[in-house]
Amino acid sequence: MSDPAQRAGALLTVDLDAVVANWRRCQAVAQPARCAAVVKADAYGLGMAPVARVLAEAGCARFFVATIDEGIGLREVLPDREILVLNGPLPGTEADFLEHRLIPVLNAPGQLAGWAAFAAAAGRKLPAALHVDTGMARLGVELYDLWRLAADTAALAAIEVILVMSHLACADTPGHRLNHGQLSIFHTARSLFPGVEGSLAASSGLFLGADWLADWVRPGAALYGLQPTAAGPNPMLPVVRLEAKVLQLRDVDAGDTVGYGATHSITKDTRLATVAAGYADGIFRSLGNRGCGHLGEIEVPLVGRVSMDLIVFDVTEVPADRLQPGAVIELLGPHHTVDDMAKAAGTIGYEVLTALGNRYHRRYLGGAAP
Repeated sequence: MSDPAQRAGALLTVDLDAVVANWRRCQAVAQPARCAAVVKADAYGLGMAPVARVLAEAGCARFFVATIDEGIGLREVLPDREILVLNGPLPGTEADFLEHRLIPVLNAPGQLAGWAAFAAAAGRKLPAALHVDTGMARLGVELYDLWRLAADTAALAAIEVILVMSHLACADTPGHRLNHGQLSIFHTARSLFPGVEGSLAASSGLFLGADWLADWVRPGAALYGLQPTAAGPNPMLPVVRLEAKVLQLRDVDAGDTVGYGATHSITKDTRLATVAAGYADGIFRSLGNRGCGHLGEIEVPLVGRVSMDLIVFDVTEVPADRLQPGAVIELLGPHHTVDDMAKAAGTIGYEVLTALGNRYHRRYLGGAAP
């Protein structure tokens, strides 16, 4: 049987050493706060198991996931690290947290009450993080409920609150008024639980300055090479490279059209390359007639609509001896970053990474323990 890399239409390379370097960069910026790692959504599409393993080897002690099943899967990889589940316990799942040594993030009075009742029935204090809503109106206990809970010693008697946390809505806009407003509410919330560690900043927040760092920062996107700051060069190393194979080359005449809906018209004699990737692989349909690829330094425009399995590039400017079926066109890499693709697609880099499909042949570079 042929090599899987030969059978795959596209190759996705993940640089694990760059992930570790980015985590260390975040840790250096955040000092004296400690740096956790967010590995939810399969480490933003890049592979939770290999990513978490190398981060643990590098010294990361605390990991965040979104769902219970993500936590259970991560526990198989990391038997001795703290794993916090951001969505908290759904009703009836508390025993799963205990069995797999997962720490719930409690987001609402009902979750608090359910976890407290379960802990009391278990006859032991159980750890949890307490998420307070400081202005995002998404998950989190509201401040007036927090005042009541802090005053009711019985309500939290069976819970060991190990962390008070919140989440910034506009950290990627440093001058936004909400940043200081959320910081003020967060300080109020923390004052109700003296001695308990706090966490407010994620990827962009940890670059806002020392006031936002608290005791723990929780980078996710920055670990995977996305731009965490509003301006200037990206301080993070690129992590992902995506190369798709050319399936067919064809010469077309002026007046011809390309793809579904005939949205691109040929105005001069043109050479086209049809490539093995499409929206089933996370190449957004919105990139039709807007995206691009690269062959070395040569940028080649994506023409016509993105279809499920195929995209087409205008490769007229590429020397003929550089292209043949099986050659690869860079879709993500040093010439076209995840953030570049996101901008062209009208979205954000988070969505680009988490949309990467499972038909790519994945290669992991590095990852040896330091």
